[in-house]
Amino acid sequence: MAKTLVAYFSASGVTRNAAELIARTAGADLYEICPAEPYTAADLNWRDKNSRSSREMRDKNSRPALADHPVNLQEYDTVLLCFPIWWYTAPTIINTFLESHDFAGKTIILFATSGGSGFGNTAQDLKRSVASSAVIREGRLLNGRLQESAIREWLSELGI
Repeated sequence: MAKTLVAYFSASGVTRNAAELIARTAGADLYEICPAEPYTAADLNWRDKNSRSSREMRDKNSRPALADHPVNLQEYDTVLLCFPIWWYTAPTIINTFLESHDFAGKTIILFATSGGSGFGNTAQDLKRSVASSAVIREGRLLNGRLQESAIREWLSELGI
């Protein structure tokens, strides 16, 4: 039987809420992608060009360290990967997560929260961080009040 993992990064809690709802609705396991150094409000100030998030997103080679919190991906066929959209793509810690694990033969379905921007080239950007046999599919932006019935319908469309 195929197993699904919902892996998420949430800096402020908004994305965590979406990931928890998806995992609960899908009957999937839940895994939090944690930075070794948690983000502060000042780190997340996108209006400050010198904030940590601004510096990381300007440097496409930035790979923020992960907290020591292993996950065994061998158990899963599908990974629903959730994160906030930062500067029209995934935060660079998502690249760290992808590059730190073996996703060969896995299907990764992206879903994200955003204050207003779309996925942009996120799927294409993240493809560079996984094995060529991994499949990355763009999923949905989950903004506003999330309805469990809509989530259930979306998961059904995905075959989950």
